[in-house]
Amino acid sequence: MKITHALKGRTSTMTHPDQAEAKLNLYIKFLKERLFFEPQSATLHYNLGLAYSQKQLEDEAISEFKQALECDPGLAQAHVNLGGLYLRKGDHAQALAENLKAVELDPNLPMAHNNVAFARLQEGDYERAIESSRRAVELMPGLIQAHNTLAVALIQAGDLDSSIAVSLDMLKMNERFGPAHYNLAVAYKVKGDLERARVHYAQALSLGGPVDPLLEAELSLEDRRS
Repeated sequence: MKITHALKGRTSTMTHPDQAEAKLNLYIKFLKERLFFEPQSATLHYNLGLAYSQKQLEDEAISEFKQALECDPGLAQAHVNLGGLYLRKGDHAQALAENLKAVELDPNLPMAHNNVAFARLQEGDYERAIESSRRAVELMPGLIQAHNTLAVALIQAGDLDSSIAVSLDMLKMNERFGPAHYNLAVAYKVKGDLERARVHYAQALSLGGPVDPLLEAELSLEDRRS
């Protein structure tokens, strides 16, 4: 899940990856030096957590977000980012717990609701996943991840027509969003509309989506691709 929102914003420009990495390392060094003098600063711990997240240093990021919460227990976004890190690590139960804490602190955080929905989806709790993802969409209609979570949950719950409608809405937002095409391929396949399913699966593949051997077999696509 997405890790977001520095508490004190920094402007960013397009840079060479090596330059970006060097700047990030300098920023981490700066934050650690500041924390030596201000160890109780929730903002510094939080922003260091974001920096470590950018470097894929998940354990270090988790530690910093936890310290930020020790300094400021009301920092809801830290719970959201912790939840996102736990999702990366495959710990859906802990991810759910952190995002539920975020929602309790601030019911209007769309990413928290989406992370709750995603964790519920992984647990097979499709109805509550639908509820949480719908709430995320209400709060931020442009949050395409929430639309995607909703579309997948609706497929799992057997509401294929609603899932198709959500995926088509995603394509209006971004016609090159591969997961929407994949969701449509699955939904149309289950409905028995194999021609539409083939079209959208091919689109998903053309946009870099992974090959799904089971779906290909069901759509009889292996001979077409060879």
